[in-house]
Amino acid sequence: MLNEKAVRQSKIIYWSSGIVSICGIIFEVLFGALGSYILGDGVKQYTLTISLFLTGMGIGASLSEKFMRNLIIKFIWIEFCVALIGGFSSFIMFGITAFAPAGTDAFYLYSITLIVGALTGVELPILIRKANEIGVTLNKSTARVLFSDYAGGLIGGVLFVFLFRPYFGMVKTAFLVGLINLTVALIVLWLFRKEIRHFIVHAVIGVGIGVLLIAGLFFGEEMAFTFEQKLYQDPIIHMEESSYQKITVTHDEEDIRLYLDGSLQFSSVDQHRYHEVLVHPAMANVDNPENVLILGGGDGIAAKEVLKYEDVKQITLVDLDPAVVELANTNRHLLKINEGALMDENVQVKNMDAFQFLEDTSEWYDVILVDLPDPNNESLNKLYTKEFYSLVRNHLKPEGMIMVQATSPVFAREVYWTISETISSTDLNTENLHVDVPSFGNWGFVMASREEIDLDTMEIPVSTSFLTNDMMSALTAFGKDEDQEIPNFELKANTLIDPHLIQIYEKAWENY
Repeated sequence: MLNEKAVRQSKIIYWSSGIVSICGIIFEVLFGALGSYILGDGVKQYTLTISLFLTGMGIGASLSEKFMRNLIIKFIWIEFCVALIGGFSSFIMFGITAFAPAGTDAFYLYSITLIVGALTGVELPILIRKANEIGVTLNKSTARVLFSDYAGGLIGGVLFVFLFRPYFGMVKTAFLVGLINLTVALIVLWLFRKEIRHFIVHAVIGVGIGVLLIAGLFFGEEMAFTFEQKLYQDPIIHMEESSYQKITVTHDEEDIRLYLDGSLQFSSVDQHRYHEVLVHPAMANVDNPENVLILGGGDGIAAKEVLKYEDVKQITLVDLDPAVVELANTNRHLLKINEGALMDENVQVKNMDAFQFLEDTSEWYDVILVDLPDPNNESLNKLYTKEFYSLVRNHLKPEGMIMVQATSPVFAREVYWTISETISSTDLNTENLHVDVPSFGNWGFVMASREEIDLDTMEIPVSTSFLTNDMMSALTAFGKDEDQEIPNFELKANTLIDPHLIQIYEKAWENY
């Protein structure tokens, strides 16, 4: 039987193992989120960071064999290191991204993931040995510490998704979790103080780390904001982190720009070039377009262009992130651009996944406009597959038209033509268009229909700032370095089973 002191100490160990496990899993997914936001390709970054973190834990567990004495003070110092390194991880990542040469941020992220993983891997073996040292049998100490660890892992994942990321953001979350690690260390330091030599020295160092973390918690995000400002051309006037992405708005004189996860969505000075080509060729080629579907377009600009057509009775706009729609309806700069289109009585907004919406709805549409973000991760890739475009086709009326934004045929030639080939694979007739948008560069679109497409007879019946009837043929002309004849490249449809478009996209944009 354990005496009262041993029982109390064993409980402290189990609680400590659960709490540090919560912190460990939060740091693990935080590093994945950082990589996804700053480096792109979320699946790749989460895969690498989780793999490196687990590898680090394995290395740490192996190194823990050397820690056989003074276990409590070693545990305390490991927590000091996790608190300091993990707490400043996000803050330093933004600084490196802003000031250091390209590629340094990736090296830093993967290194810090491995280091924090290794420190986390040392924690549990030490706690198990300490529990065994105070009289708990090895089987019980191992089982109970591991239970605390696994249960803590679940709690940590849930807390990150539903609390830390949406309410604190990535910089404050790191400092806050670092403080939790530090608090565990200081509590253990106090409760085991009779076993620890130079208790005051360790306590002062711990308090010093706490002061740094608290300063980071209150001031780090503001400093990181100045770092991030260097990533954007113009001053930031709005920044928020929704449940799905980071939303940034910049403003310089007359130029308003919207960024999602660092990718430019539009510039107010030339967005009309993009949106008029997205909307009017499809709308003008349908007689009496009454029912229009917009997939994406949460900024409301495409809807504004569609509302110019008097025949339109209903616009259904499907955008996953309600925060983007809310911003479009409340930010005075965006309202000036979209003219309050999303609040029009004929516009119905659905905040849901576009793939899921098409699977659920029974509606047929005269025009479907696909204005979705580029396919730079797995979740977006499914919206550029044969399966997705088949769903789009199945909700298109027999004489209806589809227009898809399809990235740049200049910067990402293989990507553009793969998207076009994927749409064609659904037995739709296609027409390829591209336009120069100064803020983007040369940008491509794919128009599709069950019927043959004839742009020569197209007449735009509404006012425009850029597009004319006479220029349509010019939009369909591609130069030799941007056309479909791509040397040493196999053009094939992108599918859910073979999502090769992601790799093509990543390779195409790596130099831009």
